[in-house]
Amino acid sequence: MPKKPLGLLSFGVFVVIIAIFLIAYGARYITRWDEFLSLVLASYGIWIMVLAGIRAKAPEKYERGALSTFVWGFLFAIIGGVWYLNVVQILPWMFALALILAGVGILAVISALRMWRK
Repeated sequence: MPKKPLGLLSFGVFVVIIAIFLIAYGARYITRWDEFLSLVLASYGIWIMVLAGIRAKAPEKYERGALSTFVWGFLFAIIGGVWYLNVVQILPWMFALALILAGVGILAVISALRMWRK
């Protein structure tokens, strides 16, 4: 049994993130649903990276490692952020794809260097 209920905490953060962006959508700060979804995805990715920091300080015996959690958060944040920039037409789709590939490449290099050190 885990010492800290991080699953419940993550669910609560997810609900708060959705509530914040629903309020922004209702107040017309966010005008499209794809903007809403991309911002939720990016924000939750940031939360997952924070969660990786929490897990690194107090690792559980049979849980996923902090690096693995951080990688998923980084991917969510990159995909959500690039999706948002593409939706608001700041970033063309080709550059968006290049940013996602660069993010995946950076994660692969970090993972390889970490395995190499052991």
